[in-house]
Amino acid sequence: MIHRQSGTAAIRETALGGLLAVLLISGLSARPFSEDVADLLWFTAIVVAVVPATWWVVRDLRKGRYGADLLALIALVGSAVVGEYFAGALIALMVATGRILEAYAGRRAGRDLTALMERAPAQAHRRVSGGLETVPAESIVPGDVVAVLPGETVPVDGTLLVEGVFDESALSGESVPVARRADTEIRSGVVNAGATVDIRVAATVESSTYAGIVTLAGQAAATSAPVARLADRIAVWFLPLALAVAGAAWAWTGDAVRAVAVVVTATPCPLLLAVPVAITAGMSRTARAGVVVKDGAALETLGRARNLAMDKTGTVTVGKPEVVDIITEPGADGDLVLRQAAAIEQFSPHVLARAVVAAATRRGLEPATAREVSEQPGQGATGTVDGHRVRVGRLPAELDPQPWADAALRRARLDLAGIIWVTVDGRPRAALLVRDRLRADAARTTRRLRAAGLKRLLLLTGDRVDNATEVARMLGLTEVLADADPSDKIAAIRTERRSGITVMVGDGVNDAPALAAADVGIALGSRGSTAAVQAADAVIIDDRIDRLADAVEIAQRAHRMAVQSAVAGMALSLLAMIAAAFGLLAPAAGALVQEGIDIAVIMNALRALRTGSRRRTAAIDPLVARFAHEHDRMHTARASVRAAADSLADGPGPTADAAIRRALDSLTEFVLPHEHAEESDLYPALAEYLRDPEAMVPMSREHTEIDRFADRIRRHLEASPGGIQADQIDDLRATLYGLDAILTLHFAQEDEALFTLADHRETSPG
Repeated sequence: MIHRQSGTAAIRETALGGLLAVLLISGLSARPFSEDVADLLWFTAIVVAVVPATWWVVRDLRKGRYGADLLALIALVGSAVVGEYFAGALIALMVATGRILEAYAGRRAGRDLTALMERAPAQAHRRVSGGLETVPAESIVPGDVVAVLPGETVPVDGTLLVEGVFDESALSGESVPVARRADTEIRSGVVNAGATVDIRVAATVESSTYAGIVTLAGQAAATSAPVARLADRIAVWFLPLALAVAGAAWAWTGDAVRAVAVVVTATPCPLLLAVPVAITAGMSRTARAGVVVKDGAALETLGRARNLAMDKTGTVTVGKPEVVDIITEPGADGDLVLRQAAAIEQFSPHVLARAVVAAATRRGLEPATAREVSEQPGQGATGTVDGHRVRVGRLPAELDPQPWADAALRRARLDLAGIIWVTVDGRPRAALLVRDRLRADAARTTRRLRAAGLKRLLLLTGDRVDNATEVARMLGLTEVLADADPSDKIAAIRTERRSGITVMVGDGVNDAPALAAADVGIALGSRGSTAAVQAADAVIIDDRIDRLADAVEIAQRAHRMAVQSAVAGMALSLLAMIAAAFGLLAPAAGALVQEGIDIAVIMNALRALRTGSRRRTAAIDPLVARFAHEHDRMHTARASVRAAADSLADGPGPTADAAIRRALDSLTEFVLPHEHAEESDLYPALAEYLRDPEAMVPMSREHTEIDRFADRIRRHLEASPGGIQADQIDDLRATLYGLDAILTLHFAQEDEALFTLADHRETSPG
């Protein structure tokens, strides 16, 4: 049986190994002078080793297991019975050193798990009227303001009141500090890498992110280094085989020494050393990659998974609605209407209200001052802004339909989006289209999962069929189950389990039953429900779905290293057993050979700590973060291009002319400088990072097309300084819609292919 050792146990076993080594060496030193003294010293070593070996065997048998320790005990007793005292002393030392090596491997592999627990903050600095007071972290409550000093760990989840720089390596595994703006969420467990910052507390210590991580790490650390099921299955026949070979050698030759030599070469079994070391190393590696696995059996099972089911909302999507487009009444100023809507919505706690305020923030719009704000549940909010009565929410039923509003409704149906209507003085002025955006790293994650060998990727969601189908199509998933309640998800998981090991990934309360029903349940811990986290076998501790692919790849490598080490060790042991059966290995020589096998398989199993030579992204992280942040404004500029094209539907006129000029101004002021800077700064760095000078050529070609289309629009406006002419409409519409398509594709490519390369993309406000 293999246990990850505590410090005291490791010291005890090291002391045992030292005593046995002294007895063995003393016997060798006494041998030239007195064989009896040497035999007595070696016999003492056997007796010293038999006592703990007997206890290990009894402990194994109580748990229904047997294996290496039983073979060791048989070999020790057998060597003493046949008078092979030197061989017995070698076996005793071999057993002790094997357990010392095992303890070292366990500490080496598990140190990342224990480091998580050791970093848990015990105190916090709370802001009070007189300054700061240092209090136990458990006494902090939501609404408090805590100060986090340089180098301190953030004790609770909350909202930053000032800009800060944080080392998030404990959660994400990456060492490059990341800047967070004021009013963004911050999670407990990250380290303040800059000046003192203030945080408005949003959760208690017990319900914060890092507390959940510490609990999971504690569960993982408390679990003994797992004698995984792979080892259990093979050990059932390996021990009888070793005893059968030993018995056959004894029966064939009548020499009990040969039987002892056979047993010695099978002790301790490399199988029961390699598997737990590899699996524990894999658990350590997943912890460093941002995924805490609760036990070794879950990691081993994950490494053999073939089916994967995912929830949609909050798992493969961002989990909150965002304003993706603004359709205005002809002649209306979209920014002005959005500013008015944000003035009303900033007083509402509704999730759609937050989406409106966030959209205004992304455009750099300060909400106007609103008065007399009231909210009618299910209908929307109303207030007075700059002397106008503004309503945000549903479209009032008594209003007469207008052509542009009908077009907005049709557009929302086509885009599978919801609508927030903004009416000013009783007149509809804009329709805000909202959607739950797909995660930028979701498509890359599903491709990696397929490359890792997962055959069936399913989407299980309670959302509508049309929304779910579009998401599945964009991610390349094989099957969709929409409008699903928890019982439907459980039934789907059970069906999938019939065809192979199935993993479920989710974050909500309604996902908890399916997580528990799957072979391996994985929850998103940064904002997932407590029920989901408790039901899961592993938890992604930050908000990146690509950690899922990391965990699968690490689990597969750990399982592969376990199988490889176990099979190689067993094969070598079998060869040594055959050699011993034919008298080619004496008990003492067999013990030395087996010790070498054990060391080899342990060292090979520890390779599971590595997942390959991933190059550091520190050189490109600042560039990626810079251009990713600018993309928020780029999407707004793209929307102005689409709006300009739409404005030409009714022919030339002041409204269309103004919309086209606004679009060109956005292109000139924001898009083109952004693209030119990418060409000069970002793309060369990425080409070097990817080690392929041609890697960015397709995207550079898209930049050329964006420039060409922008120049074409400019030439149209220069040709008609007094206003767009009728004969320009067709070409202008084609140019604007074409540019909108190119920008949409280009931004999507960059979001997915480039901005997921770095692990620290800053989240936009809201």
